[in-house]
Amino acid sequence: RVRSMSAAGYLLPYDFSPLTVFSFAAVLGLYGIALLRMPAADRPGPIRIVTFVLGVMLCYAVMQTRFDYYSQYMFFVHRGQHLILHHLGPILIALSNPLPIARYWYGFAGPGSRRLLAPLGWLYRLLQQPAIAAFLFVGLIFFWLWPPIHFDAMLSRQLYWLMNWSMLLDGLLFWWLILDSRSPAVSGALGYGKRILLLALVAIPQMILGAWIVFSPRIVYEVSEVCGRAWPMTPYTDQLLGRLLTWIPPAMMSIVGILIILRRAMHEDDGRSRRQSRQPITEGSAP
Repeated sequence: RVRSMSAAGYLLPYDFSPLTVFSFAAVLGLYGIALLRMPAADRPGPIRIVTFVLGVMLCYAVMQTRFDYYSQYMFFVHRGQHLILHHLGPILIALSNPLPIARYWYGFAGPGSRRLLAPLGWLYRLLQQPAIAAFLFVGLIFFWLWPPIHFDAMLSRQLYWLMNWSMLLDGLLFWWLILDSRSPAVSGALGYGKRILLLALVAIPQMILGAWIVFSPRIVYEVSEVCGRAWPMTPYTDQLLGRLLTWIPPAMMSIVGILIILRRAMHEDDGRSRRQSRQPITEGSAP
């Protein structure tokens, strides 16, 4: 019994946030209701559903379980937390293509609610401009890892939650722009070439930042010296692991994104070629 209770304790929030719990519960609840009300022909398959739920639950886990305790007292765990909030979780959610579900959520809202949501639509379109999206994606990483800002954020509950939520929301916006399932040929989605260029551009400054932390001769983030560490680990080892998580995985995520986009572009080209080959040769055309 003691062992099972100890395991259950790791699933309980370390720093309970009613807003966070309500937000994640609302997202999953609305998603489930939409699935039940959608026509069977429009309903996503089990792989997409599992991918969406997994992305949401990973983000919840690093914000509202015992993982959050370790992220506040170990620098490398904190970097893993942001890797999930800014990259892995949003990538899974975007790959699940929740757009049909989101449209169904919008259908729940009445005329008054839709008028209230209109300014959010304008803000969304602004933030989805490629230059703005790329600047925010990289800028937030540099901002929150600037040593004085990071020091204050880790000591302030309000700043800490603002930091985590900003990383999550920005990650969702950026990866939705990059992994938008709509074809640029038949919609207003960003072209595949521009998506690949954005991924390459945001990878470079992240690698530079990670390299700067890795090769810094001193301890850059000293907040753990003030608050202590959850595990008996030397400051250098803690920061080295955090450096590596800041340096290598984000670049790998960009490479994975580029491969996904290339696969989609090749799939569309193959489909277009097959359709053209099936068209009958009209009179007067070359044999």
